[in-house]
Amino acid sequence: MRLKLNLRLKILFFVLFAFIVFGNSSCANIKDSNPSESSEDESSIAEATKIDTTSDAKRGGFKGSSRIAKNFEGKSNLRILDKGMLSLSRELEGTGIQQVVVDANGFTFDALVTGSSDGIPVMLLHGFPSTNYQWRSQMVALGNAGYYVFAPNQRGYSSLARPTEIADYATDFLVEDVEQLAAALGWSKFHLIGHDWGAFVAWSYGATHSAKLYSLIPISVPHPEAFAIALSDPSGEQASMSSYMDFFRQSDSELAFLANNAELLKGIYQDAGLSKTEMEPYFEVLGTPEALSSALNWYRANDFAPELLEDAERRSDIADISIPTMHVWSSEDSALGRQGAELTSNFVTGDYRFEVIEGVNHWVTEVASEQLNTILLDFLSQYSPDYGS
Repeated sequence: MRLKLNLRLKILFFVLFAFIVFGNSSCANIKDSNPSESSEDESSIAEATKIDTTSDAKRGGFKGSSRIAKNFEGKSNLRILDKGMLSLSRELEGTGIQQVVVDANGFTFDALVTGSSDGIPVMLLHGFPSTNYQWRSQMVALGNAGYYVFAPNQRGYSSLARPTEIADYATDFLVEDVEQLAAALGWSKFHLIGHDWGAFVAWSYGATHSAKLYSLIPISVPHPEAFAIALSDPSGEQASMSSYMDFFRQSDSELAFLANNAELLKGIYQDAGLSKTEMEPYFEVLGTPEALSSALNWYRANDFAPELLEDAERRSDIADISIPTMHVWSSEDSALGRQGAELTSNFVTGDYRFEVIEGVNHWVTEVASEQLNTILLDFLSQYSPDYGS
């Protein structure tokens, strides 16, 4: 199918912003691409990535630890998959991470789980264009430390949790998913960690459900009020850094990501240091227009810097955070600037720790996994009472 002229212009427009946000390496390989060769045909993406994108119909055997599988048998409505997604199963082999599904909030969510089912619970929320696969290193580290670690593919990323209306991806629904997932798991209190969009949801959940959390760890994204201030500052850099969102919100932007055999999406994963084989689990989830459009609906449904209304004291409706919080930011993040990161302390009233990972880009969980794991384990140990207390 040939793309319309307006989509050609949008793709060219996006390439300019992609140089700002994702770095030259993400765009270098698409500068000569011909948008008219883009296709919504899933088989073209499967051929480009050498994987099967029909993950719901074709599942491969998971070779993870049987001990872990037995460890979680009969826990709430968590169901262990005898067969999981093919490339994900391959990449997780030997890690002890198990593929599961959980029913919550009227949907069925794909998820990963590891650790001890009797351990202190930790939930991990992924960002865009990632999935729960981005947490594989952290899951191993936390699981080995005895935590009960759960990482869902969130709304739009799980094929059976994919509403069609853009409005269904508003923040309130994303937060309610977290609440209902925790309830489905039987968790009365847990640690919450999020990266990128997952961090935004984590901030929102922490503001409204503080009694449910031992601690909060948002990575990369600052407190929403701090971000709104930075985004609205005419003298700051955040507006320029976030200009890519205008394109993401376009109704057909997913076609640009998948054009030329998904070259742009591959470039983003390359910035996270992934080989072609290592990035395949991401394409297994996001390698079709339907799936990628659902993920982009998070941008389309939400406004990060609404106008400051008369007599209003703040732009966002996210309250200050009263629980122990650690914000992690990396100095070479080209999508999120220092201003919002440093302003975040003004919106946390509980114990607060700010960690800067120097010389690392936005993809902290994969590029700086060992350093991040050390920071996470240290912070969690300070705010982890005996489970059940």
